[in-house]
Amino acid sequence: MIALSVNGKTYNVDVEADTPLLWVLRDTIGLTGTKYGCGIAQCGCCTVHIGDVATRSCQVPVGTIGAAQITTIEALAQGGKLHPVQQAWIDHDVPQCGYCQTGMMMAVVALLKEKPQPTDADIDAAITNICRCGTYQRIRAAIHAAAEGALQRRDAQAAR
Repeated sequence: MIALSVNGKTYNVDVEADTPLLWVLRDTIGLTGTKYGCGIAQCGCCTVHIGDVATRSCQVPVGTIGAAQITTIEALAQGGKLHPVQQAWIDHDVPQCGYCQTGMMMAVVALLKEKPQPTDADIDAAITNICRCGTYQRIRAAIHAAAEGALQRRDAQAAR
């Protein structure tokens, strides 16, 4: 048995230690928001956070995670309210097929934690997820909108 902390809940999973985290999340725990894309950590569809680090889960053996907190797309919305990145995705009509978008959003959330006001160069360096539909311009616009919204919320809180 391997104990995992996923989205604030502990799961004891009966899997081999070398089983990729992606398959434990999807097949054992039942959190299917994290997608399988390529299986070689290139496309980013399987991106989750381990700690606060965006990580491609298809290549992470579950036995290497230890006590680290895993966060999946299912945990982004809180209290019935979408995460600002999720809302920006809707506002900017980012997804076409939508398959890559959960991993893309998880990568963006990690970027915005590290760099709350990213430049285009920061986005290019950090967001290497692949979108077959090619919605990169809308993705970039949504990232900037989410960052701007965070800045406005921060300023509003400071003014109170």
